[in-house]
Amino acid sequence: MLRVSRDLTIDENDIEIGFVRASGPGGQNVNKLATAAQLRFDTRKIALPEDAAARLVRLAGQRMTKEGVIVIHAQRFRTQERNRADAIDRLLELMREALIRPTPRRPTKPTFGSKQRRLEGKKRRSDVKAKRTARFDD
Repeated sequence: MLRVSRDLTIDENDIEIGFVRASGPGGQNVNKLATAAQLRFDTRKIALPEDAAARLVRLAGQRMTKEGVIVIHAQRFRTQERNRADAIDRLLELMREALIRPTPRRPTKPTFGSKQRRLEGKKRRSDVKAKRTARFDD
């Protein structure tokens, strides 16, 4: 069992990890070995609160399929074991981030002093620009 938070755990049997050939530099190693880990996790197998599920969909973006399966491709390291651990860590971090409720914004009003300073600055700027105009007396 992988612990995401105090209330949420993921069964390791629900995570499917396959190995594919990695792209990028690496010489002959890239062509011969399948070291990149491809993790697939069906989010319908865990009970997430509705708001957390919505945040997870938004955070996962293109990594989540229409069926609710998160696909993470890890190829940062040269070995299967490290890429596997990296993929699992990235999944857990994504889940933890989705569980954090954002603090709601409380709208505030500008203070009287800040309004006065703003208007004074506008007036000063207006005076500077007004002095630039050429005045012709007929």
